[in-house]
Amino acid sequence: MKRVYGVSLGSSQRDHAAQVTMLDEAIELVRKGTDGDLERAEAVIREIDGTVDAIGLGGIDVYLYARGQRYTVRDGLRLMEAAKETPAVDGSGIKDTLERDAVRYLATQTTLLTPQTRVLMVSAVDRFGMAEAFVELGCPVVFGDLIFSAGMPYPITTLDELADIARRILPEMGKMPFTMLYPTGKEQEDHQDTGRFQEYYDEADLIAGDWHYIRKYLPARIDGKWVLTNTTTSKDIEELRRRGATHVVTTTPVMGGRSFGTNLIEAMIVALSGKRPEELGHEGYAAWLERLRLTPRIEDLGGTPA
Repeated sequence: MKRVYGVSLGSSQRDHAAQVTMLDEAIELVRKGTDGDLERAEAVIREIDGTVDAIGLGGIDVYLYARGQRYTVRDGLRLMEAAKETPAVDGSGIKDTLERDAVRYLATQTTLLTPQTRVLMVSAVDRFGMAEAFVELGCPVVFGDLIFSAGMPYPITTLDELADIARRILPEMGKMPFTMLYPTGKEQEDHQDTGRFQEYYDEADLIAGDWHYIRKYLPARIDGKWVLTNTTTSKDIEELRRRGATHVVTTTPVMGGRSFGTNLIEAMIVALSGKRPEELGHEGYAAWLERLRLTPRIEDLGGTPA
């Protein structure tokens, strides 16, 4: 059996374990949250290093991409380098392909996504492939990177502006403690239901991007809207149902009762392939995604479409 272990800066309340079979190979998937404690996460990685087939780094990015330029997050790199024997990945190796394909799937195989769908993408520098796919489809998109990461009421509306802002701020942001940039630990369980930035939610048909940024200022009601995100638990699904969402779509499938992050999916591919991430490269990951035939998970929440 292949063993894939996810170490996350996220809340331990979201921990989960599952055994799945992919391509006739049994795989044990484990997600371990460290409640925002970077040193604890590093210690867990050192403890399991060499005992599992691959490690996924959750709740943190190591690399961010914008228009072909790669930016490094210092705290993420610290965790990656804590693994000396077992390959450790953050999901960025497959995110561009997987999430770009998810948008195309929704546009061609469902009626949820059309060129007229108004999209609020709460964060795009961590999933530039998804952002480009929305623009290629012709959707009007608001990129909320400055809104949701910095609390600045400044919507970005073009990929050129997004890439320009990324070039100017990401090199310095990557040096900051990651807890200043992204909700970790117990902050992931908090919800600021203050109505702040509600106008951006109100003007959208689709709310897309990282779940914790989506939830950060999520209004009490989002009737008629649907959500495209990464990992969700049954508790998250019920919260969206209560708030009136029509559908929730995750870019990764549900395995063992919940969806796992792209970091664990990438780690699973590394484990199945028996190769190091640098040996796989973009083409290798794309080939494995094709073999696994992963499609978005679509859940009808019963809400009334707008």
